[in-house]
Amino acid sequence: MPRPPAQLRALPLALAASFAAPVHAHDILQEVVVTAPAMAAPLTVITNPRAPRQPAPAHDGADYLKNIPGFAVIRKGGTDGDPVFRGMAASRLGILLDGEMILGGCGMRMDPPTAYVFPEAFDRITVLKGPQTVKYGPGNSAGVVLFEREPKVRKGFSADAEGSLLAGSFGRNDQVLKADVGNESYYGEITGTHSHSQDYKDGSGRQVHSRYDRWSVNGAIGLTPDENTRLELSFAKSDGHAAYADRSMDGTAFDRTNVGLKFEKLRISPLLARLEGQIYRNYVDHVMDNYSLRTAAGMQMVSNPDRETQGGRMAATLELSPRSALETGIDFQTNDHTLRKASGTAVTGYDELARSPDMRFRTWGVFSELTHELNAAHRLIGGARLDWNEAEDQRSGKTTSGRSDKDTLKAGFLRWESALAPTTTVYAGLGHSERAADYWERTKAPDATSSTMTGSASTFFLKPERTTQLDVGVIHAAGPLRGSASLFYARHKDFIQIRQINAFATDALNIDATTYGLEGDLSYALGRFWKTWTTLAWVHGENDSTGRPLSQIPPLEARLGTGYDDKTWSAGALLRVVQGQKRYDAGYGNVVGQDIGASAGFAIVSLNAGYRPRKGLLVTAGVDNLFNRTYAEFISRSGAMVGGFTQTTRVNEPGRTLWLKANIALN
Repeated sequence: MPRPPAQLRALPLALAASFAAPVHAHDILQEVVVTAPAMAAPLTVITNPRAPRQPAPAHDGADYLKNIPGFAVIRKGGTDGDPVFRGMAASRLGILLDGEMILGGCGMRMDPPTAYVFPEAFDRITVLKGPQTVKYGPGNSAGVVLFEREPKVRKGFSADAEGSLLAGSFGRNDQVLKADVGNESYYGEITGTHSHSQDYKDGSGRQVHSRYDRWSVNGAIGLTPDENTRLELSFAKSDGHAAYADRSMDGTAFDRTNVGLKFEKLRISPLLARLEGQIYRNYVDHVMDNYSLRTAAGMQMVSNPDRETQGGRMAATLELSPRSALETGIDFQTNDHTLRKASGTAVTGYDELARSPDMRFRTWGVFSELTHELNAAHRLIGGARLDWNEAEDQRSGKTTSGRSDKDTLKAGFLRWESALAPTTTVYAGLGHSERAADYWERTKAPDATSSTMTGSASTFFLKPERTTQLDVGVIHAAGPLRGSASLFYARHKDFIQIRQINAFATDALNIDATTYGLEGDLSYALGRFWKTWTTLAWVHGENDSTGRPLSQIPPLEARLGTGYDDKTWSAGALLRVVQGQKRYDAGYGNVVGQDIGASAGFAIVSLNAGYRPRKGLLVTAGVDNLFNRTYAEFISRSGAMVGGFTQTTRVNEPGRTLWLKANIALN
């Protein structure tokens, strides 16, 4: 019997994927402008972050993810929005950078993990939907996003470089340069990025407090003594500042330092197909104040949290039989968060103050994931995970000060996939995930009565959140037609919800909830050069404990596009249509924000064009929000009073935006 299609087979020694060459720059420059990445395999979306796209090329991780069906972004200013997938935000969505976990420091989510992601520094972005894997840490009930690099496979010595330049409205300018060198035995690579923008204007011409400036340097040195072995030392450094339209402070430092060591060995024996190990350290030093990027409305204040994350992972892949492969391993993570702050005349010397530890986390986990081909057309994938999680409250003056909370977290899934025909795959999976409360949920102050949040009560002890979810779907690709649909239904027990008490305080509580929805994409090639496509995303949420709508659920969204590409000239148009959201629960939400009321629907038109004058050079241009529409996303944060700016109900999206980008490959 014939083996199943490639999209259905995942028996590792497709493990060699870790050593496979990424898409080369010249290949990227031959691609049509990317508008909406489609599902490539069951519950999996893979996209190239350096390929040109519409709307304007992304400057951070959340900005890139919002173009994948099912994602939305909570806007706070010009950068550092929080990604939301299927209505689930923050710790429910795992974000890994080259297999490493990074967590922000700000207690008000100025710096979510994607704030430290510069998409063009990576070779591939992979989205794994739902609790349908156990390999990437605990609590990822919504899914996992992997930002990944891959060194090239070389035959002899070579040196390459590629880069891009972007200019756009509101003073936007980006620069990216990537260079690498190596042969069969060693390699080195380095990537530098810089992104800058002034305050943008909404469709009504109102300026939004949103300027930012960000830079990063990422590098790696690797040894490959043979084609089956790799030892890599990696590093990263980044910083910047950003203005926020949704609060009384701005981010004046986003200093991240990273170092990691990774080892991989393939084809060790007929049984042991792969052995890998990884350790890393991520340190984030974040500063926010109310005077550097704006005129202070009262007393000057500064807050300087930091977070050190150390982690590691060891895993082995065993080929148990020609039809069965097992990946099993252990991982760990430690998290230490501290804070120092000052006000009035003391702000000038805040960096000399001692840091006060406020919370510590420790997690150890074991996991196993098995892939078994039942026959040529069907396979089963299943996994189980067990984690031991401990949180320690190191704050002073709280009812829980000095106490620890220990949780044992369980996760597992089973998925069936079937090739009904060479062109069609269907699947169904049932998954369960448990998530302990995170830093932001544990640090709420339910009895605070002033802006200093001096209350002693604490939300440190919360029940772990438990999600059980059914995912089903289909993928079809035949000739000019390609499409996919994925549907989910989830029950959330002890779902952690955030409630706004007053202008200065929120608390956290456990509820029961239900969510369900779908994502779909469909494309059709009209001859050699033309292509049309459409996507749809919808999610519905219910608070089962109160009978009210579940908060912070994005409305129905559809995108329709058409494009032309003859490999020299390209052009495209995009229509994004979002329904108004009438289902809300005012004052309730997540650690990022709470519902503030209904929102209106909107439709946005964007255009793009590209020209390839020669191999290795691509120039693209576009206009986003062509008709200069004034609009805001339902889940975006409330506009704050900022001196010199007009306060709006929500932080509005940018008005008409022009951009021009050049991609250049040198080798």
